[in-house]
Amino acid sequence: MSLHADALSTLYAWRPPRRDQESLRQAFLGFLEARPDACRRSCVPGHITASAIVLDATGKHMLLTLHPRVGAWLQLGGHCEASDTTLAGAALREATEESGIPGLRIEPVPVHVDVHPITCSLGVPTRHFDVRFVVHAPAGAQPVRSAESMDLRWWPVHALPPDPGGAAGLADMLAAAR
Repeated sequence: MSLHADALSTLYAWRPPRRDQESLRQAFLGFLEARPDACRRSCVPGHITASAIVLDATGKHMLLTLHPRVGAWLQLGGHCEASDTTLAGAALREATEESGIPGLRIEPVPVHVDVHPITCSLGVPTRHFDVRFVVHAPAGAQPVRSAESMDLRWWPVHALPPDPGGAAGLADMLAAAR
């Protein structure tokens, strides 16, 4: 199965608990149905991305990266690659690459979706259709910052950093993950 087919299958099967998430799910499906290249970074109108809500073994901390382009604390994740065959696999790959933590475990059903404007590596304004998954770190996991991050750290779930996305950002994702 191709990544595009997996994205369609994953989102058709997912039943979000909230109306706003259902509305976004429908928009994602329409985008995927209209664009066979929707999972490719080269799709200039927008493209599917995969993110990880990384929780520590206790569920009391969330791993965030200080994103160099955005200048804010965000969840781990990013573009799908040609080698990715599933959205969950892309999210897990991104989480592993960006955290440096071996042995991460992913829940294969998405918990949240979001679409946001961004100027990414294409250098032109586009949109990320972001599909988000919960990822669990093993006990005692120590993150190692990659070149893709200005900083990387565990944040208590009750004391997340200031959020550029407001109520629809980190706290909303965390609520969906729990």
